[in-house]
Amino acid sequence: SSLLYSLVGFDFSSGAHLNPAVSLCFCILGKLRWGQLLPYCLSQLLGAYVAAALVFALYYDAIMDFSGGVLTVYGPNETASIFATYPSEYLTLGGSFLDQVVGTGTLLLCILSLTEKRNTPAPPDLIAPIVAGIVLGIIMSMSANCGAALNPARDLGPRLLMLTAGWGTEVFTCYNYWFWVPIVAPITGALAGTSLYLFFIEWQLPDEPLEKLPTISTISDSIKQSSTMWEKGDELKATHL
Repeated sequence: SSLLYSLVGFDFSSGAHLNPAVSLCFCILGKLRWGQLLPYCLSQLLGAYVAAALVFALYYDAIMDFSGGVLTVYGPNETASIFATYPSEYLTLGGSFLDQVVGTGTLLLCILSLTEKRNTPAPPDLIAPIVAGIVLGIIMSMSANCGAALNPARDLGPRLLMLTAGWGTEVFTCYNYWFWVPIVAPITGALAGTSLYLFFIEWQLPDEPLEKLPTISTISDSIKQSSTMWEKGDELKATHL
């Protein structure tokens, strides 16, 4: 629900990227100015940090009760995975990297396809819930390996919070310094997904956009107009009778 609110609430002001990998690809595609990339990324990182801090404050007592007051990354009472992503014990480094590449690549491929006006774009009013549903689907189907971060800010922001809140440097050194994977792999996957979109979709489309599709509001207006016309027709019939 928080993702859906962010997509709807901040779409007009900033495009609601929420993800440095998305912002980078939008810069490459010319949909965002390069001068805006750093402010966007820093804002996304800060937002993730503040959100993690809020969760930590809300559930501080529960976290301390479960962990026995010892904040750790390993063991049966670890609490670090509440905030950031970590690999499963069976997962290799290459497997975890590929996992994030595929997940984020799928996300970008879907986002770009949904918003392409020369294709068959989704109605603007439905893009936010559709994207939220796609993210939920990817997370539900791909989180078993290493949490499906899909977003460098979503992982690094909470990890920085843990660094300052009591978990210490272990959040960066654990699993042989694995922290770089959910930063680099989503960016790599986003670039791969964007490349697939360009090769197989955008460069195959006509130069002119398709006729504008109706939105929920225009459909509602059409229904109201039709209803009004029927009511006027009934009134005219009653008058003649």
